[in-house]
Parts: sequence; C-alpha cells; structure tokens
Amino acid sequence: MRIVFFGSGEFGLPTLKALCRDHHVQLVITQPDRPAGRKRIPTPTPIGVWAASENLPIIKPQKVNEGSILEKIRDARADAHIVVAFGQKIGDEIIAAPSHGHIATMNLHASLLPKYRGAAPINWAMIHGETTTGNTVFSLVDRMDAGDILATQETPIDPNETAGELHDRLSILGPQIILETLDDLEQGQLKGQPQDHSLATIAPKLSKADGMIDFTQPALQIRQRIHGLTPWPGVTMQFHPNPHTTQDSIPVKILRVSNVDTTPQSSHSPGQIIDPTVGIMACGKGALQILEIQPAGKNAMKWSEFANGYHPTANAYLKQT
Repeated sequence: MRIVFFGSGEFGLPTLKALCRDHHVQLVITQPDRPAGRKRIPTPTPIGVWAASENLPIIKPQKVNEGSILEKIRDARADAHIVVAFGQKIGDEIIAAPSHGHIATMNLHASLLPKYRGAAPINWAMIHGETTTGNTVFSLVDRMDAGDILATQETPIDPNETAGELHDRLSILGPQIILETLDDLEQGQLKGQPQDHSLATIAPKLSKADGMIDFTQPALQIRQRIHGLTPWPGVTMQFHPNPHTTQDSIPVKILRVSNVDTTPQSSHSPGQIIDPTVGIMACGKGALQILEIQPAGKNAMKWSEFANGYHPTANAYLKQT
C-alpha cells in the first residue's frame, strides 16, 4: 500500500522502518528542526534523521494543514496515513485524503484507549499504578485521541521498569499492530469500535514541576511515581549523607527503587535512610530500596557504588529541592 507517514519522536521509528519494508512510504511529514543543546543548534527530529538517511521524501511544515502541504499530501495518492507521535493537530481535509477514506488515517497511541488520552500516556499509566497497558490504533478525528478503535494490543507493566523502558517496549510492539491493521484495511475487513467516552482519562504533558515526591506517601505510590517520571522529567532531590550538616548535600536523581518488607521504626522520618549500606529509605507507609541513583554531573550508578563514593552515615536523608 502507498503510505504517508506523520511522526516526529523516537516512538514511531520502528513503525516507520516496518512500513518501509512492507509497504511503499511515499512521503514522511515531521516537525521542523528545533534548537537543541547548549549551542541551540537546529536539530531534526529522530524521524527526520532516519528518513533523510534513507533518502525518503520529507517535508517539515510549521503548519501541516496549510494548503501547500495538503496539495503535496494529495499528490502522494496514499492508500493510508499513519500517524505516530507527530506533534501537530491534523485537520479534516488530510484525514479524508487517503483512497480508503477517513478510516485509513490512523494513529498509534501508547495506551489502552479511552484511558490516558494525551501527550504522556506511558508516564501517567505508571504513576497511577496501572498493571497493564498497551497500544491502540484508532481512526483520527477532530477530538484528541477520541476516534474509533481499530485494534489494540496489551502488555503487563513490570514493577521494576521505568517509563523510558516501557516506552521502548511499546515502540517495538507498534509495527505488528499497525501492519495487521493495514492488512485488514486492504482486505476490506477493517471496522472501528466507538470508544466509551465516559471512561476517558487524560494524560497531560509533563513538566519539570511534576518531578516532586512526597515521602509521606506509601512506598508503593512513591515507587510508581519515581518509575513513571524516569528518565524525564526525573525525580531530583538533595541527598544529605550526614544528618548533622547540610554543607555536603548532593543533588541526585532517584532512577529506580523497589518495595521492601521492612517496616520503618517510629524514629525514622519519611525520606530518611534506614540502612545506608543497601539504600533502604523510610516512607510514610513501608519502605523502599534505592537501586539506581545519579549524582549531578555523574553517570547513573547502583546504590552500592554511590555508597562507596559518598559514604552516607546512619540516618542520612533525602529532601525535595
């Protein structure tokens, strides 16, 4: 089939590669190059980088629904449009352009819709303690992530994985469900199932302000939030290796933790390290073991490596910056 692909982020790369292998990608549409890094050098999107390396036709519109862009999309004479983490709202004229009609403009979304509509579905599913998530392919409509469901695939959420790791797993699963949906479309067997909008939840875009942890919460909720915010925006804290002074505090990111059966004694406050040799930390209810931590300006490391380098004492503690 002839495909126009709309995408920007790394999440869509495995799907674009699969489409190039099994179908005919006529055009790739991605976000414009944006300033990045300290020198603010204009940098293409991950989709733009790979598409250019494969000599695929690319356009990078500021506004995808402009008339000149619509004309180029129509000239591609696509059978289907595939949208994955594109970053702009696609209008009705583009939605209706494929030869198979509006149902053939389909979006791959990293949640089990109608749950977690929006920009950060993977993060919020983990923060809210979901045990299962997946990908949904749905037909694009004017309302955000509200189109008819064309296909779903489920996967369990591992309590030990981070949002970044789950992102990569779902990304790798994406091509299978997209290719199967295109097969159904080509055979005339594709039918949409309307979403139950009363069950919809929203997964808004994250900011650095979301990287806050309240250690008075139960350990389970803290673990879910830490993993759901790793690697971005991350949970940044001040670590005080010695409870008797604040002069040697260290900015750190907590990357990975695990629930433990230890019940903190009443003398341990939330955020206080119960056992500095293995990184067990008191919470409002229960305790967590810090498995991976990253001091500012350093690489991520295991707690044992951190303890060997920074020598935390008994009753060392973490405090929100």
